[in-house]
Amino acid sequence: MNQKTLIAAARTFSIAPMMEWTTRDYRAFARCLTRHALLYTEMVTTGAILHGSPRERFLGYDQAEHPLALQLGGSDPGELAECAAIAEAWGYDEVNLNVGCPSDRVQNNLIGACLMAHPDKVAAAVDAMRRAVSIPVTVKCRIGIDDQDEDADLERFIGQVAAAGCETFIVHARKAWLQGLSPKENRDIPPLNYARVYRLKAQHPELHIGINGGIKTLAACREHLDQGADSVMVGREAYQNPWLLAAVDRELYGVDGPARTRHEVARAFRPYVVERLAAGARLNHLTRHLLGLFQGCPGGRRFRRHLSENAHRDGAGIAVYDDAVAMVDERRLAATA
Repeated sequence: MNQKTLIAAARTFSIAPMMEWTTRDYRAFARCLTRHALLYTEMVTTGAILHGSPRERFLGYDQAEHPLALQLGGSDPGELAECAAIAEAWGYDEVNLNVGCPSDRVQNNLIGACLMAHPDKVAAAVDAMRRAVSIPVTVKCRIGIDDQDEDADLERFIGQVAAAGCETFIVHARKAWLQGLSPKENRDIPPLNYARVYRLKAQHPELHIGINGGIKTLAACREHLDQGADSVMVGREAYQNPWLLAAVDRELYGVDGPARTRHEVARAFRPYVVERLAAGARLNHLTRHLLGLFQGCPGGRRFRRHLSENAHRDGAGIAVYDDAVAMVDERRLAATA
């Protein structure tokens, strides 16, 4: 099975790129829950890669994170092509162009959702990136921005970018309102229009059309796949309720996942915590991603509170982690499962 086939299979379920959330530490944690889901980095701008130092800060990852995609923010074809080539050299399995972020900070640099008004620029960027790499180049976008027509303008955008060689689009099924709504409001206020994504797939059977936005359960994932979407991408729910990921391999890939219990997940992640602490990482930077692991379980609040109150302290080490996990009685949890 070649790399493109492998990444296409992994794409059935992916975790959305989320700023300050899908860090290398979160991704290593996620791999203790699912081996097969496609993981994405936070969006990294071309400027950070080309001019930031050291590059490890922006591109570093653990080998266990594969399959892994780098999401890029930018609009200059030459810079994006150079960054795509760097990503391939670093071993990433896919490079994705962000055409969905509504932040006004990135709009000023012609990054993110504002690019939906410039399909010619996105097409030029995709063409340059594809010429620079052999790994897949994909696009994550919205169904439109501001007063754009969700049918005609989206079709124009997809058609022009697909003609440049993009075969995979992950579509957040809501508009982004660049005028009048904050980035946070853009995650919830614009109505979801899943049917538009289904129609897009029906109109373009030759393309891979993934769906994103407001998806919170694996039952909903299966429904979207049954309705015609080629893949599903889950964002905040995968972060805030990480135990959701424990059933992904079994339910969507037909194989056993890496952990049967939440305690197994905590034990599996522990060596990574020890390694990162030895490298100088602070404990709270690692454990903040685990706060939802025991959500709804007896002792789960004590686990979360212990980490919240102690992991940030100077010198906090693995004992704080172990003490927090021990506050959730494994035998009692097993009895209530």
